[in-house]
Amino acid sequence: MSDTETLARLARNIRAQRTRRQWTLDALAARAGLSKGVVVAVEQGRGNPNLATLIRISDALGVSLTALLEGGEEPAVRVTDRTSLLWEGPSGGTGRLLDGTDSPTPVELWHWRLEPGERHDSEPHAAGTRELLHVYTGELTLTVGGQEVVVPSGASARMTADEPHAYANAGRVAAEFVGVVVPPSS
Repeated sequence: MSDTETLARLARNIRAQRTRRQWTLDALAARAGLSKGVVVAVEQGRGNPNLATLIRISDALGVSLTALLEGGEEPAVRVTDRTSLLWEGPSGGTGRLLDGTDSPTPVELWHWRLEPGERHDSEPHAAGTRELLHVYTGELTLTVGGQEVVVPSGASARMTADEPHAYANAGRVAAEFVGVVVPPSS
């Protein structure tokens, strides 16, 4: 993520969410498991926060990444024609946040493309978080809690996401899939 407008909007929204809760920078850093320096840099729109950092902050605040990236009031219907590129693989693969909902349940919709040989390792989400995935092309190898499962094209999978997990493409063609991140009900 390097778009200065997106970084500025992210900084404003994180600061607003933190202020709304009357948390200090130290409190947010502790809840997110990050250093205060990282939180300060993100709130000032400096640097290039990685996906793991953004997930930790959104989980700590209890809001979706979409809410942090877009903010504002939620209309009755919202059409989104812009996505946020939050991961780029070494061979050109991508992880894009397509859209999401905010409170009371911050669900996120993702589109992933992993080129042959690419892998994305994800840190745990908040306790009780689950993911739903559907593979459109290629095949996806999921690793969750040390268990590896291959999901073929046309198949779907449900998994826990509150422990380290990974998406990988061990095949010869690109693997494309959509994923929905579903936190536990409050």
